Amino acid sequence: MNARKKLALLAASGTLALGLAASVAPAAMASTTDTQGCPSGAVCIYPQDAGWNGGHPSLTYYSYGAHNLSNQNGNHIVFNNQTGGATMRTCTGYNGTGCQGYLPAGSYMVKDLTPINSITLQP
Repeated sequence: MNARKKLALLAASGTLALGLAASVAPAAMASTTDTQGCPSGAVCIYPQDAGWNGGHPSLTYYSYGAHNLSNQNGNHIVFNNQTGGATMRTCTGYNGTGCQGYLPAGSYMVKDLTPINSITLQP
């Protein structure tokens, strides 16, 4: 099943199994437009245990660099809707320290953000 069909199924059902392990490979959703309420060129975080939340992210980031998080606990969808191959990382420390993995542009993951204190966006 291609990524568009998967996205359509997720949107239609309004649910997503949030019990996935954080180490699961990110899903690809190539886009140059707003997708699930996340503007093209942004990284969006959706509310805890709310799936895509009807296309309403709770946090949206546009600029490269580190962005500190607060009060983000439990499982969230993190969607990298940046363009041009830009990536994002989750970090256990503030100000972009203790970073791990890369989420490629056009991909999303379900991640327990309890131990995550910042994210970074990079070209």
